[in-house]
Amino acid sequence: MSPDVMPETVVATTATEPAKPGRAHSRARAARRRRIIVAAVRAVLLVAVLGLWEVFARAKIIDPFNFSMPSKIWDQVYTWVTHGTALGSLGEQIWYTLHEALLGWVIGVVAGVVFGIALGRIAFLADVLGPYIKVLNSIPRIVLAPIFVIWFGLGPASKVASAVVLVFFPVFFNAFQGAREVDRNLVANARILGASDRRVTLQVVIPSATSWIFTSLHVSFGFALIGAIVGEYIGATKGIGLLVAQSQGTFNAAGVYAAMVILAVVALLAEGLLTFAERRIFRWKPSDSES
Repeated sequence: MSPDVMPETVVATTATEPAKPGRAHSRARAARRRRIIVAAVRAVLLVAVLGLWEVFARAKIIDPFNFSMPSKIWDQVYTWVTHGTALGSLGEQIWYTLHEALLGWVIGVVAGVVFGIALGRIAFLADVLGPYIKVLNSIPRIVLAPIFVIWFGLGPASKVASAVVLVFFPVFFNAFQGAREVDRNLVANARILGASDRRVTLQVVIPSATSWIFTSLHVSFGFALIGAIVGEYIGATKGIGLLVAQSQGTFNAAGVYAAMVILAVVALLAEGLLTFAERRIFRWKPSDSES
């Protein structure tokens, strides 16, 4: 490199380096502004939908008996919170349903991960069990809920079983695909270094498939709630699903919607916890604002 070029290169380098923090700050500020705008639009959309619903119901444009209205739904939630339900306190009903959903979710996730990784790693096992899994996956799992009630009774076991079958398959297929998508170079390097099949699975395959598994967890908890609710709706002694069934039996549309609101809040809280855990585990991944 000639002496004439050196000063220009140094000047260009020093001129561009200080701009990097400024660009990063601008991107972060733009990301914050976008989050605020998105939150504001969401709030406006929600208020608009609820407001139109209330206005149309009061104006009898829609039937308030069948569709109820947000004010009556709020009154129903407030009554359940302050005075309890016909089945007991609202907290007891929420915990009963949440306990069934959580237990079914944990069992379904563990089973889905174990079977997904095993079939993803062992081709012979995948060839043998693959057709049976496809057949089981083609069965509408909701129709199994009455069978579980017959098998396990009206207690929590039938609801847990319904949650398990709904959770298992999405977790299984994601874990299976994650195990199949592992970088072959990583596996080959681990074997060159003397890693056994067990260590390759535990230290290479499972960590690589973790992002696939976490993707299924967000959806699967909602499925677990659905399984618990459907089981309670068919037959139970407690739970939010039984509240829905009783509200429907008494033509209380506000009660049905109130139970749906409570379930939505529980699902959103669970989604927030899963997102927080995912961000803590995958801190090395760049966020959307950084990409």
